[in-house]
Amino acid sequence: MLPRWLFRSLITLAALSLIGILLVGFAAMVTFSTLPSLGALTDYRPKIPLRVYSDEGLLIGEFGTERRDVVTIDEVPERLKQAILAAEDDRFYEHGGVDYMGVLRAAYSNFSAGGVRQGASTITMQVARNFFLTREKTLTRKFSEALLAFKIEHNLSKDKILELYINQIYLGQRSYGFAAAAQIYFGKSLQEIDIAEAAMLAGLPKAPSTFNPVVNPKRAKTRQLYVLGRMHRLNHISSQELRQLEEQSIPIKRQIRTYAMQADYVAEMARQVVYERYQEETYSKGINVYTTIRQLDQQAAYQSLRKNVIEYDKRRGYRGPEAQIDLLKNGVNQEKTLDDALDNVRNSDDIYAAIVLSVASDSIQAYRKDGEIIQITSDGLKFVQRFLSDKDNSDSRTINPGALIRIQKDEQDIWHVVQLPKVEAALVSINPHDGAIRALIGGFDFHQNQFNHVTQAWRQPGSSFKPFIYSASLEKGFTPATIINDAPLSFSAAQTGSALWEPRNFDGKYGGPMRMRTALAKSKNLASIRVLQAIGLQYALDYITRFGFEAERHPPYLPMALGSGSVTPMQMAAGYAVFANGGFHVAPYFIKRIEDERGNILEEVHPITATQGAKRVIDPRNAFVMTNMMQDVIQSGTAVRARQLGRTDLAGKTGTTSNFIDAWFCGFQNDLVAIAWTGYDNPQSLGNNETGGRVALPIWMGYMGEVLKDEPMAEYTRPEGIVTARINPQTGLRESAGEISEYFLHEQLPPISESYIDNSVKVPENLKDQLF
Repeated sequence: MLPRWLFRSLITLAALSLIGILLVGFAAMVTFSTLPSLGALTDYRPKIPLRVYSDEGLLIGEFGTERRDVVTIDEVPERLKQAILAAEDDRFYEHGGVDYMGVLRAAYSNFSAGGVRQGASTITMQVARNFFLTREKTLTRKFSEALLAFKIEHNLSKDKILELYINQIYLGQRSYGFAAAAQIYFGKSLQEIDIAEAAMLAGLPKAPSTFNPVVNPKRAKTRQLYVLGRMHRLNHISSQELRQLEEQSIPIKRQIRTYAMQADYVAEMARQVVYERYQEETYSKGINVYTTIRQLDQQAAYQSLRKNVIEYDKRRGYRGPEAQIDLLKNGVNQEKTLDDALDNVRNSDDIYAAIVLSVASDSIQAYRKDGEIIQITSDGLKFVQRFLSDKDNSDSRTINPGALIRIQKDEQDIWHVVQLPKVEAALVSINPHDGAIRALIGGFDFHQNQFNHVTQAWRQPGSSFKPFIYSASLEKGFTPATIINDAPLSFSAAQTGSALWEPRNFDGKYGGPMRMRTALAKSKNLASIRVLQAIGLQYALDYITRFGFEAERHPPYLPMALGSGSVTPMQMAAGYAVFANGGFHVAPYFIKRIEDERGNILEEVHPITATQGAKRVIDPRNAFVMTNMMQDVIQSGTAVRARQLGRTDLAGKTGTTSNFIDAWFCGFQNDLVAIAWTGYDNPQSLGNNETGGRVALPIWMGYMGEVLKDEPMAEYTRPEGIVTARINPQTGLRESAGEISEYFLHEQLPPISESYIDNSVKVPENLKDQLF
């Protein structure tokens, strides 16, 4: 028989235990009733960034505070599931939300260590915390977490809980979920990662900052080894596999996200459009924007622009290193000095920052971030050869040890010293039949300069504007054979709107009387001014608005004939499209459709096309004749260099403004219009003889040559009402033995020379005696 005191003690203990259980039960009932609804789990709507895609469905941009790629549990490879459970909750499929054995194991481990070293949160408890609770370390929060875990387990399957965890957990580098992390750290999809990579990812949830392989590679490796050890103990990998995996190195990506092509300006345009509609929800609703940009076109445009801008920049000479680094700043720890100096210097795609370590007369040694030592010799130094020195020099262009320079590999894998251009450039191409933008490069490097020169840069178009004036003249009775005098002129301030003006041709020479076709091909300024004088300023001003130009940006003075107004490259693309499509104005567009995260279409564009709904703004015969005249610009005029492309279906016009400030080439083929522009943001001369034909045309050629190389030659169908006649090129008159054949609107045939009578063609009486 128990002693009375012991009996009473047991009764008291039992009573207290019962009271404790009742209190806990009561607290659980009260707390359980206040637990949040599981709607966020059963109708999972994670914060998914805005994503922008090309015409082919390739990712070209992403915007959002959380980078996340949602996957189903069936898409998660078994090796990753094993790694996650080994690291976080190996009894996940056995417990009911709270792992009591894990709690006891953690309590024993913490007691033995004399502090909190191991947690007991299950994956279900982590899901509860990540979706509904804070991360504060209080008994109340932990109690709520456990109850919520029970509730989750009661309502969701184990696979669904694991799927939520895999998609929601934060894993560093702004990545949420394992699919996003795999892309960010390794540049792979979940299906592509191996066991070693899976183990490294599985080690991140415990402390994403501490075990981040980009920031703390050594700690990340330690954590990965722990996860691999756990996988081995759970018999997921063999001892031999463990040894191999422990030795396996894992290359880590250091850039946040790579895309299918360089299309930052397009992605930013899409972001702005969506933000206007959805404001801050833009970055979390999982909106997908599908654009008209094509990969072939965009890549060709980007590569051609970069290549030709760098070539232009080399012609202007070396400006010197970007900075001078004190190599002895950290004493013997030179690598720290070098890495610190390069940390805040952004690379420009394949143009890398490097610091010169040593200089010889025929070579330099340079340090690139992360310890790569590069030797540059011979051809790689041609650009900077005369500026090499191993000593300090008063010339700021001198390259000596400590100089921060730029380097780039050529097609033969040879490193060259280059520099980041200060000049800017842009290229935009559109389908002239519906306005779909196929390529858009708004500048040399979006990360250096976000100003979009295609849509935002208002620049003088120079001679590339002449086709619109010549088109207006066709409506006034001019023909390609009309003789115009290319001779000196002088105008007062009242006529020009500014000061006395004595315009000249680019080459300083005057051709005298010539056909209008020749005047356009050779870009004769004085002839163009006479054309504008003849048709009238107000008529010309009204006429150019048909092409989409804004009258207020083109002062009604004679310099308008030479492109003294303001346009954007996008406007020029829409304007030239009128010639290419036979006379219709189509509005450029770049978004095909906008979808929500589930693929439901929110908006879809149904463009007005040249064959369906577009407004006709010029006579198709006018468009045909102008196209034919602009073909001569390439075949025998200022853009003759483009004949290298070996095509006869190309047409266009060069443009160079006064003092070589802006350089243009605007050209097209039957199904594609492309506009190239080059200039400085703070207008200054590109340099003597840096014309549109020398600076902008190569950009256009590089693009068109690539995208049209497999396209058949286009044919321009002669519209009804166009006739041909043989003419004397000196007089523009029809003659039986005329040297050349010319196109005319049937009602605008030139006068008949006395030596030629063609009774088969009826000549309008009012034109018989006209000769300009």
